[in-house]
Amino acid sequence: MAPAKKTIKIEQVASPSRRHHDQRETLIGLKLNKIGRTSELPDTPATHGMIRKIQHLVRVVGDAK
Repeated sequence: MAPAKKTIKIEQVASPSRRHHDQRETLIGLKLNKIGRTSELPDTPATHGMIRKIQHLVRVVGDAK
């Protein structure tokens, strides 16, 4: 049996309006595009980098297991 992969749950809390286009694309890459939406993503360095890039638009809800 394979070990369970760790995931991170994030929520969009701000609008990408009047932001750089690449920040909007990052939100879409994280499966977010409307305020209040949540997404559960794998806990990888790439995901952490994407979250860091748009940290002013999202919040980490919690570490899911």
